[in-house]
Amino acid sequence: MTHGFLRATAIIDHDHKAVAAKAAALRGALSEPVDIVRACFLFVRDAISHSVDARANPLTCRASDVLAHGTGFCFAKSHLLAALLRANAIPAGLCYQRLSIDDTGPPFTLHGLNAVELPGIGWHRIDPRGNKPGVFSDFSPPREVLAYAPKLPGEADLPEIHADPLPVVLAKMTRAATWEDLLADLPDLPLSQPLLR
Repeated sequence: MTHGFLRATAIIDHDHKAVAAKAAALRGALSEPVDIVRACFLFVRDAISHSVDARANPLTCRASDVLAHGTGFCFAKSHLLAALLRANAIPAGLCYQRLSIDDTGPPFTLHGLNAVELPGIGWHRIDPRGNKPGVFSDFSPPREVLAYAPKLPGEADLPEIHADPLPVVLAKMTRAATWEDLLADLPDLPLSQPLLR
């Protein structure tokens, strides 16, 4: 099972020269997995802007593009974090929450975050979305400190850990040309619908 969470893919392209170099630079002289995860997490959370917060294009998806342009939606940032962790031989996957877009109810959207396998802890969720007033995430294992907590009817923590992005997420991201386009047509997955079809 772990092998799938270490491999490079077209989206989580940690075999890209720039991604591999950034992963090595973040690791530096660190040797403990928890310290390497913290360094990678803080970099993606703090140094890569959220596209909507920054109102920034281009719309990125592939990890190497997120790194090159320094911006991405939550999904894209989770792709980069997974790539940096996998490049450092740390199993990493993708997780999702279903959240209200305006915090009052429908419509809903998926929110992308990560899970990482930590020695002595197991799979642990982390959210590199990026902090702003009212939104805070951190790396504080074994306690999860996520940006969002589902609380409304229709919201949910989706428990699965995926080696690859959900098809519905990739479909919406590849169809959009700008961050504005994606914001107007965010991916959703009704709770009764299977995650993979």
